[in-house]
Amino acid sequence: MTLEQDSALMKDKVAVVTGASKGIGLAVSTALVARGVKVVIGDILVEEGQQAVAALNKSAGSGVAEFQYCDVRKYDDLKKLFQVAEDRFGGVDIAIMNAGVATNAGGLHSPMDGGVIKGDKVGIMHLMKRKGGVIINTASIAGIVSGPALGAYAATKHAVIGWTRSLENLQAVNIRVNAETDIIKLPNNPDGSRHSFLEVLDNSPKVPMEIVVETFLTCIRNEEYAGEALIAAPDGIHEHPRAVMPESCFSDSMLEALGRVQPGMVEETRQRLETSTKEYFSKL
Repeated sequence: MTLEQDSALMKDKVAVVTGASKGIGLAVSTALVARGVKVVIGDILVEEGQQAVAALNKSAGSGVAEFQYCDVRKYDDLKKLFQVAEDRFGGVDIAIMNAGVATNAGGLHSPMDGGVIKGDKVGIMHLMKRKGGVIINTASIAGIVSGPALGAYAATKHAVIGWTRSLENLQAVNIRVNAETDIIKLPNNPDGSRHSFLEVLDNSPKVPMEIVVETFLTCIRNEEYAGEALIAAPDGIHEHPRAVMPESCFSDSMLEALGRVQPGMVEETRQRLETSTKEYFSKL
């Protein structure tokens, strides 16, 4: 799709992007601004975030970007981040949960904490107010495969994909949630030493940033994607296939019961979300 076609689709939309002071988040934010999207960047890197927003506003020739400090592990920070988008630009249409860390990735001797689920829960409230939109959760290639040095990290990234796919029924309220994965880069250890697994990653094929950005844009463009996981690979974009269960796991009576129950479950989800949205904004 051309830049002009993208702009016709995305112009005047509003996006919240976490972890966007640099790297993937900033590259995606830059691509969105080029397509007429207004962006609110959330990050713990304040100086880098403010510089990124200044550059985005300069490139657009107007105030199309805002920065808000946000630690995605904290609900209050996430609420403030999305509220900035409401106050500054009138709402949220696109939520990209990109922030994450790989420190102490092994997990056996360290705590596990993450912000994707928290961010999605807050984001859904704002998209409900907007009558729909799209959420994209950044995972990692470790959300598909793992290794001995990546136990906790892989567990959380597998969880991102599982969580994302569990939200497929949000189509009932015109919200699509998808995941994007790519080759990870581990930081040095907290004491400054180099992680031994970095030698493997140093010799792994890397994904060009333009493919990573295009993967995010594909999730936004394609209205058929809901609960999907896209892989940004060195040779392009791939859909991660869903697991195929053995036939023995199904029966005619089970499928009939599912057909009877599922419409009610979808309607219950819609009603509960509408109630939750009203309660959420009434307390702000």
